Amino acid sequence: MQSGLASSEDLNKLKKKQGDYLTAPFDPRFPNSNQTRNCYQNYLDYYRCMKIMKAKGKDVEACKWYFRVFTSLCPISWIKRWDEQREAGTFPGKI
Repeated sequence: MQSGLASSEDLNKLKKKQGDYLTAPFDPRFPNSNQTRNCYQNYLDYYRCMKIMKAKGKDVEACKWYFRVFTSLCPISWIKRWDEQREAGTFPGKI
């Protein structure tokens, strides 16, 4: 995909490699112990993926990986606030 999101095939390969994990796997883009950017990026990637897959009429199953990662990394209060901002149209990120 040109948007920088992984394809369904890539995600399936990654799933097989990672197996069932209880927390987010290591992401070399975010090597530091502070995972704030990792949390935010996976939140954005999830909603971008959902938007793209729905627009193309494809199965959104591939987007679940991003959901699992951001829900394991992000505090619930952040997710609630971002969801409220998205609904109100005031979310600062590009989705």
